Amino acid sequence: MTRVDISTQAAPTAIGPYSQAIDTGETVYLSGQIGLDPTTMHLVSHTFQAEILQVFHNLASVCAASGGSLNSVVKTTVFLTDLKLVEEVNKAFTAKFTRPFPARSVVGVSELPRGARVEIEAVLSIARQPS
Repeated sequence: MTRVDISTQAAPTAIGPYSQAIDTGETVYLSGQIGLDPTTMHLVSHTFQAEILQVFHNLASVCAASGGSLNSVVKTTVFLTDLKLVEEVNKAFTAKFTRPFPARSVVGVSELPRGARVEIEAVLSIARQPS
């Protein structure tokens, strides 16, 4: 199996020993993104809506660096520090994805890096042209 590291400056740099994404051929695994501004590396957190929009901006940037887009996402896992925010997550998913929506899990957690309220990881399926 090949593993290709995907990295872009349009998304926050990894804040630990991990890759922004790993491409294994037709499947790309994106690490979780929180609402960090990639320029300042500060959390965009003045509202939950601003935070989750930054999360989607970061995800879209890594998707693009992988040769895909948010339309390539087939599975997401959403981590929330407050499950009462699920309805806000649903609104964001409806705005950012088209039908058929990706498969999704939502997990309640006690804490996320940098004080984030939401983190989303994704799996992409990208059809490649044979070389």
